[in-house]
Amino acid sequence: MHPVFVYTASRLGLLAVTLGVLYLLGLRQPLILLVAAFLVSGVASYVLLSKQRDAVSERISKNRE
Repeated sequence: MHPVFVYTASRLGLLAVTLGVLYLLGLRQPLILLVAAFLVSGVASYVLLSKQRDAVSERISKNRE
């Protein structure tokens, strides 16, 4: 499967899971919920999706050669 698709789908899935968890934890105001979910999922994806991010960068560098 194309690494960019896998990485993007993983980021979106992580955002959806973060939204759900924060909502269940009681964060109900939509704007604050979205901002908090973007921040938390961004940090989590930096840690959890490093393998996918490396695959994307490798694919991009291969295409540039």
